[in-house]
Amino acid sequence: MLYRSSTPAFDMNIEGFHTGQHLANARKQADLRGLDDVLVVDVDCHHYETDNFAEILEYIEDPSLKQVAINTYAYKGPSAVLYDQPGYQDLGGRVTRYLERKHEKIPQDGRPREVAQTLRWMDALSVDYACLFPTPMLFLGLHPQPEVEVNMARAYNRWITDNILPANKRLRSMLYLPFNDPDATYKMVQEYGKKDGVIGFMVVSTRYKPVYDNAYMKTYALLEEMGLPLSFHASYHWNDQLVSLTNRFITAHAVGFTFFNAVHCANWVVNGLPERFPELKVIWIESGLAWIPWLMQRLDNDYRMRTSEAPALKKLPSEYMRDMYYTTQPMEMVNNHKALELTFEMINADTQLLYSSDYPHWDMDLPSTIWDLPFLSEQSKRNILGLNAKRIFGLDVSDRFPDGKGDLAAPRADTWKQEVVTAK
Repeated sequence: MLYRSSTPAFDMNIEGFHTGQHLANARKQADLRGLDDVLVVDVDCHHYETDNFAEILEYIEDPSLKQVAINTYAYKGPSAVLYDQPGYQDLGGRVTRYLERKHEKIPQDGRPREVAQTLRWMDALSVDYACLFPTPMLFLGLHPQPEVEVNMARAYNRWITDNILPANKRLRSMLYLPFNDPDATYKMVQEYGKKDGVIGFMVVSTRYKPVYDNAYMKTYALLEEMGLPLSFHASYHWNDQLVSLTNRFITAHAVGFTFFNAVHCANWVVNGLPERFPELKVIWIESGLAWIPWLMQRLDNDYRMRTSEAPALKKLPSEYMRDMYYTTQPMEMVNNHKALELTFEMINADTQLLYSSDYPHWDMDLPSTIWDLPFLSEQSKRNILGLNAKRIFGLDVSDRFPDGKGDLAAPRADTWKQEVVTAK
């Protein structure tokens, strides 16, 4: 039975909303744990590119499509330009930061509003560097017109590399790849792979293009040559023929955010891509961790009985998966951590796991989610929170940690507290 409130909907507008103050408890957690002395790299966090949609649409290169997009946006809003679907990702729960970000007053100090607002939540969480991803655009892999994905990807990537990444060294991105068009995907890596602030590239997993298609091999080779990681960012698709059998968003979310990454990961391994591109770093983002042991066991079991179907493999599928990288969010905190501890062991979390918050979404995880795990040593916590990312992405962290280490650094200036005083 669905329960409906008799209270009418209203437009929430909290006077004086401030991201840093909204996250005051996160700041307290960081202070109690001394996280300002720990390198924290957030490998998966989001901004709402639709807040800057008018600017981004101006970057569309195809004149006809640009005119259609601008007119559609003016008439129906950004969801009519992008691919949309049913769901409650941004609506379920009372997460005021979703609605209030547009009303928040940001000082006009020459920085783009997006940058100043992002730094507010980063300082509150004690995040040193953040890898920004778009949000509504993550459904574009399902758009029926590949040229729309290509043009929107190029427009967004031009906008973020022109305006956001150069504005502050703490902001980085793995740029969106229009995977439905293999040639456009290759050209994107060629053109943007050496741009400042670009630390890799991202494919939205929610799509129906197989990763083993020969059309993508030149892109994988180029990424490997450039030393840039390739990430697969999960999402859900409630209209997928299988997932549509679910009748609650909780089910569509729990299954959908793992299903597509699991299928692409299995295809990546079984088709021998780790053997073909042994130096290419592959990251699986926002699927949690519980699916990894399941897939390892299933693939190993079948491989032992049907090795002839995977002739390129020289070791068990789980061993290839153990060489890949995974992000922490959302951490499945169940069973008194017993299952989680075993999962960490199975994936070599000490070297392969990367912290991510998924801010600002409703299921986000603070750095304390890692720091408070009782089965991790302090060095393992530091590795997962930042040092693994520093190594994988080749990050220069000297602006935040002048001693050059990032694992045992001197305390930093508390910019968050300074800004809160100013805001008051």
